[in-house]
Amino acid sequence: MREIVLDTETTGLDPLRGDRLVEIGCIEIYNRMPTGQTFHVYINPERDMPAEAFAVHGLSAEFLSTKPLFTEVVEQFLEFIADAPLVIHNASFDISFINAELDRIKRPVIARDRLVDTLLLARRKHPGVSNRLDDLCSRYSIDNSRRTKHGALLDSELLAEVYIDLIGARQSQLVLASETRESRAERTGDMPRRQRETPLAPRITDADREAHRAFVATLGDKPIWNEFLGAA
Repeated sequence: MREIVLDTETTGLDPLRGDRLVEIGCIEIYNRMPTGQTFHVYINPERDMPAEAFAVHGLSAEFLSTKPLFTEVVEQFLEFIADAPLVIHNASFDISFINAELDRIKRPVIARDRLVDTLLLARRKHPGVSNRLDDLCSRYSIDNSRRTKHGALLDSELLAEVYIDLIGARQSQLVLASETRESRAERTGDMPRRQRETPLAPRITDADREAHRAFVATLGDKPIWNEFLGAA
């Protein structure tokens, strides 16, 4: 099954109050394994960057001013995600910004029944504790040392690893691999070796043997074939 792990960065917390999307990062996974296919883009929000948001992701208005508008990258984005389920941490936040951008340019919004919210999954599995992405990385021994600031593509990469552990897919793969190796070893070690009741008749005639000996005689004084002919 194809799934897309997705993360965004924004200018703030509320698209209904003028906050805009500034970065999208996506990781493709297939049967719960990353394929190496990614989608990543910075987006010009056509507005200033509040200091609070800049402190989170480090994307300045000056840097983003040279990047494409959402309408210029929307086709590539929609083509990449296609109809796959979207795996997002705190999905309601990210999808509200994506859908606000889609609505702004009169494009159909993304249905919420496509969303897999890893924050909700984490809260069910680990109730009563913090389930931020950094906390989950620590819990599952995932190296997040590169995450000095939020970044959509890096956070998607980390979330893909967290998601695989969160749903137990990694453990299932390890168990399956172990069982496969053990069963293969058992099959190899215990496979009964059957013998034919009646041996097959020789298919090489005396004439074939004599022709071969004559050929070997043309190969010099010490052809290696002599060792096999002697054994025969």
